[in-house]
Parts: sequence; C-alpha cells; structure tokens
Amino acid sequence: MDTQIIINPSDQELDMLALALRNGELVSIPTETVYGLGANGLDPEAMDKIYAAKGRPSDNPLILHVPNSESIKPLVTEVSNTAQLLMDTFWPGPLTITLPKSDLVPDRATGGLPRVALRCPDHKVCRALLERAGVPIAAPSANISGRPSPTTAQDVYHDMKGRISYILDAGPCMIGVESTVVEVHDDKVIILRPGGITKAQLEIVVATVEYDTALVNATTKPKAPGMKYTHYAPDAPMTVVVGSPEGIACTFKELSEGIEGPIGCLVSHETYNLIKGDTRFICHCFGHHGDALSLGHDFYKSLLHFNENHVTLILAEGVDDDGFGVAIMNRMEKASSHHIIYK
Repeated sequence: MDTQIIINPSDQELDMLALALRNGELVSIPTETVYGLGANGLDPEAMDKIYAAKGRPSDNPLILHVPNSESIKPLVTEVSNTAQLLMDTFWPGPLTITLPKSDLVPDRATGGLPRVALRCPDHKVCRALLERAGVPIAAPSANISGRPSPTTAQDVYHDMKGRISYILDAGPCMIGVESTVVEVHDDKVIILRPGGITKAQLEIVVATVEYDTALVNATTKPKAPGMKYTHYAPDAPMTVVVGSPEGIACTFKELSEGIEGPIGCLVSHETYNLIKGDTRFICHCFGHHGDALSLGHDFYKSLLHFNENHVTLILAEGVDDDGFGVAIMNRMEKASSHHIIYK
C-alpha cells in the first residue's frame, strides 16, 4: 500500500479524504494533542484496520472524534447536565468525555464497554474534515502500539508508511500530549486519564473532581482509551529525575558512569548548562526548569529523536506532579517503567 501525505489540504482534498474515511480507509489526522489514526467510527471493519495497523489489542477502547457537541446525540443514550457543562466549557479542546453509548456505536469502538469516549478537537483542519466525513472518526494515536505518540506527520510516516492510505499534514501539534479522559456520574467527574485539561481547570466548573483508582492502583482495570497496555516507550531504557537543576545534573552524571554509547538527555536550559561538557550526552532542551507545558510539547518528539540516534540510555528531567505536570509525569512514568528518582 502506498501512503500519500497531503499537506495543508484544499477543499477538494478534504472532500476526497472524507470519502476515503466513509469508505473504510485509514487516514492519519492532525489534532491539537497528537496525530490520530482515523477510521469510520461506525464501521467495525474499518476499526479493525486500526488495530491491525497499530498492532493494538481490539479490547482497547477508541475515542470517537466529532465536529461539535450536536454530533454526539445519535451516539449516546443520555447527556447529563454536568456532561453538557463540560462540553460547553472545554469543547473544542483536549477533553474526552465518556457517556453511555447508543446501539449505533459498535462494540469495536468501546472495547466492549458500555460507554463511548467522545471528543471535539481544537483544530480547524481536523474539524473541517470531521464535518465533511459526516460520521464520527475513531482515532487513537497514529503510532505502532507501545511507541511514543506522533506530533508531526513525519513521525506518523515513520511508523505507518505502507500501513495506511493517507496522512493529513497540518504541521506540528500544539499541545503534544493526549487529551484528558473523564467519566461523569451525576455531579461528580472522574479523571480516567490526565491530559491537556487539568484537574484544577475542571474544578472551576464542577465541584467534585477525582482521579480514577486505576491511576494509582495497578490492579484496577483501566476504563479509558490508551491506559490498558504499555505506552509511550522509547527504544532505550529511561530514568526520570525530579529535583533542582543541580540535583538533576549530579544524578545524571552518577547514572551515566560506566555507560557505553550515546546517552539521550531531556533537560531544561538550566540543567543543560550544568552537563553540556559531557560529549556522551545528546541533549534536547525543552525550556526552563519546571515548565510542564514546554516539556509536554517536546516529550514525544524528544523520545523519537533519541530513537533515531540509537542512544543506549535516556535520562529525563521531570516536573512537579501538579497542574499540567500530572499528565506529563503520567507519560514519563509509563515511558520509564516507573524508574523515577526524586532529588
């Protein structure tokens, strides 16, 4: 299969891609979070192609992407006042809401669960394609399952060349980390996966916001897309260090003793200035110390960069586990297999 990249599409090209999606083909779509691997969310055979292309188990739920909140009505059996408030406040945006699914939604989209995950992306090109498609688009991240999520069309092409029909290239993703996934029960919101919308932001509009027990208890079965199996893993082993730039730099030097080959370092500018003399380090600077937004934007990109350079070890600077940092540290924990050091 030839994979065609379409850059900054014309209206005619968007119409062509919408038709391809309706006909069961796979199209990688840009969003503000990461690039998605899109298929007709009402066509089980099309969604099977997602699982085949990604090498992803078919019991892992998918997120259905819609152009607006009105589009969800045929897909769900009810929308509570709290769920509607969340959509009115955070859509379009990086918030996925799980709601009781209607019979129109195939079990393939939900992994057999009774709720469907829905999102309206904050990306004009993506929403223009969704409008034209006329069906919800199931779209997990457009990478081989278990690898870092793609934030550019080139990242998608690396993993999906020959596996999918089209890649819609609209430039780098703005946020770089997946959406927050929530479940609504009456007036309570449960965060199933941290992401682009923080707990504090949700608490501005909803009184009770809690984290799902699966985020803190490894024995609890996850209910959110992208949480059931290993994710975000780079090729090399990875250790995350959280602390002051001085403490992080000292720990990096200790951990790198006796290591042969290049070492990938994801660091702030402040930490970089303390380790830049070591010629073994291939450094990617994300911004200033403690800047979770910049780290989130560069995280997956840096892992893929280290993969390309065949590093033998990755040392990454973490951030405080609050605000947007919760989502970043969640991804870092998974990518490092929970190898985190606090200094």
